[in-house]
Amino acid sequence: MINAQEIKPEMPVVCSENGQFAVVDHLDGKDTIKLKKDKDGRHHFIPMSWVTSVDNKVHIDRPGDQAMREWRSEH
Repeated sequence: MINAQEIKPEMPVVCSENGQFAVVDHLDGKDTIKLKKDKDGRHHFIPMSWVTSVDNKVHIDRPGDQAMREWRSEH
């Protein structure tokens, strides 16, 4: 079980291939991570259910390209 309180702003988010694809903005509720704005100025959101571990980075269970296809975007 992942402790959401371990996830802090500015932490890198890395995919299952260990490549960084995002940075944490903050937790949005208890089950969603809001990511910092991308180069187009939009925030994206990923569910806590994707997180496999947290150390100095947030590790997720899928490749970065898949995560970017499946994340929720700010309207």
